[in-house]
Amino acid sequence: MKETMKYVDEFRNGNLARRMATEITNISKGQKFKFMEVCGGHTHTIFKHGIEDILPENIEMIHGPGCPVCVLPMGRIDDAIAIAKTEGTIFTTFGDMMRVPGSQGSLLDAKAAGADVRFIYSPLDALKIARQNPKKEVVFFAIGFETTAPSTAVTLLQAKNEDIQNFSVFCNHVTIIPTIKAILDSPDLRLDGFIGPGHVSMVIGLRTYQFIARDYQKPVVISGFEPLDIIQSILMLLKQYQTGKVVVENQYKRVVRPEGNLKSLEVIAQTMELRPYFEWRGLGFITHSALKIRSDFVQWDAEERFEVPGLQVADPKACQCGEVLKGVIKPWECKVFGTACTPETPIGSCMVSPEGACAAYFNYGRLSMASQRRGLLATVK
Repeated sequence: MKETMKYVDEFRNGNLARRMATEITNISKGQKFKFMEVCGGHTHTIFKHGIEDILPENIEMIHGPGCPVCVLPMGRIDDAIAIAKTEGTIFTTFGDMMRVPGSQGSLLDAKAAGADVRFIYSPLDALKIARQNPKKEVVFFAIGFETTAPSTAVTLLQAKNEDIQNFSVFCNHVTIIPTIKAILDSPDLRLDGFIGPGHVSMVIGLRTYQFIARDYQKPVVISGFEPLDIIQSILMLLKQYQTGKVVVENQYKRVVRPEGNLKSLEVIAQTMELRPYFEWRGLGFITHSALKIRSDFVQWDAEERFEVPGLQVADPKACQCGEVLKGVIKPWECKVFGTACTPETPIGSCMVSPEGACAAYFNYGRLSMASQRRGLLATVK
């Protein structure tokens, strides 16, 4: 235990953080930079540990769409609720999906109204429930980027091997690369570089990011999730500008291999394939940006076994989750942030998920952001 704590503490060394922050200030002097941290896990580290407070004012961190709960549009939530309300169904999901609002409430509301909705920790838990309840239809609500797709894939393979007929997957896995491309092609946002997602990269490796450096001339640094990981990644981005090179670098070498996890990629390819189109909250429809279950596994595909509305549903007018996910506005700039929309009474998904940018601002930076907002409004008046 002592060795583990020492290892964690080494990535939270205040003196080293200050030294790197000084170097960041010196290198960036006289220039302005906007760097996007793609992953919501990075956003929470930045606010929990006060990283923005030690960065110079000329470096702005933009929060990206790397929260898989946040990016699901309301229509897909409505589809999940419709399945959960089907007679004779046990609907299983990860805990952070329970409170995400659809157009007619959340899965937690459906559970309160009598639907059998269960919170689980793994898709294999859902398969176990299916074994224990052979007369019920058991559905697993699969979400997440490439990080969580392998566990869903392994569960599908296990269901097929055991021929478990009363189990199916409502597949909502999304892919990171088309999303980043959509952001790069967006006219709303100018970015100078990316802090790449560590856990996704653990699966997909580094090769798929090369087009960002090659075609868009934007540097990418794949980062870990400790405070010093992120500070070092910012420094690495700046050093690329200093030396004039634009490449994909791997700061998270202790976890991420250049080739990724080949076994994980293999099981995903066995069980899933790219969807032609998929709707993202705030980003609209993006080509080949999500996964669906292959035809070989169609009998375990909930979208084929259940009737779902399949409708596009607009976000509430007051909610600006879409703009937050694109990095166009900060969470505190949303009109309902911290007032009508809180973690206890969320209007949008960004306030629900533990990886959501709004939740990060509310939990770690709400008071300072609220003060900043009041100052801005006073200036406008």
